[in-house]
Amino acid sequence: MEYKNIKTETLSPNIVQLTIDRESKLNALNSETIEEIISAFAQFKQDGTRVIIITGAGDRSFVAGADISEMHKANSEGVLEFARKGQQMIRDIELFPGIVIAAINGFALGGGCELSLGCDWMVGTENAKIGQPEVKIGVTPGFGGSQRLPRLIGKGHATKMIVDGLPITAQEAHRIGLLVKLFPDKETMLKDCLENARAILSNSFNAVSGSKQIIRRGLDMDLDNACQSEVDAFRLCFNHPDQSEGMGAFLEKRSANFE
Repeated sequence: MEYKNIKTETLSPNIVQLTIDRESKLNALNSETIEEIISAFAQFKQDGTRVIIITGAGDRSFVAGADISEMHKANSEGVLEFARKGQQMIRDIELFPGIVIAAINGFALGGGCELSLGCDWMVGTENAKIGQPEVKIGVTPGFGGSQRLPRLIGKGHATKMIVDGLPITAQEAHRIGLLVKLFPDKETMLKDCLENARAILSNSFNAVSGSKQIIRRGLDMDLDNACQSEVDAFRLCFNHPDQSEGMGAFLEKRSANFE
């Protein structure tokens, strides 16, 4: 499918790179771009894509935020649909059965930070800057940042980022666990993401997807119920051929052949 504001490229079987492609606007998210990302993820799910790497066009910006020029003259009712679509986009990313990696090059601000929070983890270049600066333009976060950010880095770090509106450096983001890995440049980062994606594909996708689900689900549960959810998922693995193949390969000292 052809898109106006994003590009999708199959890097390897079951691995896709999605690039937000509005470089002249620092890849800001307007309504059309959000709809295209929602559409792309529906297609990825239908196609059985297993790993998606999201990045931004150019070297300056991953996503510099939501498109303020589109929101500027909207009233509270008019902007409601925009916020709902933004929330849907990030929830579709979050609930995608496969793994989604945010490869942050440059600015990831506002909606860009929120988009990356829907991914399974974030990596970044050393020039990355991440923030929730909405208070500087008179609004709160609208795409889930006030809820996902504290769950990831804790109430204190998240509240500070949201209420002072100041972006943090890649090095600080790495220190507090927002970025799991840093790279000197975008090319090196994307190469590592592809290698990581291939390593993921060598594992049982049933187990990978199941692990992702219980991690996400457990974050909203108390520990006892979360651990019970894990036991249930573990048990279900024994109804899937990957368990027999994986354990058999281990005992036979050979590489597993997962479908």
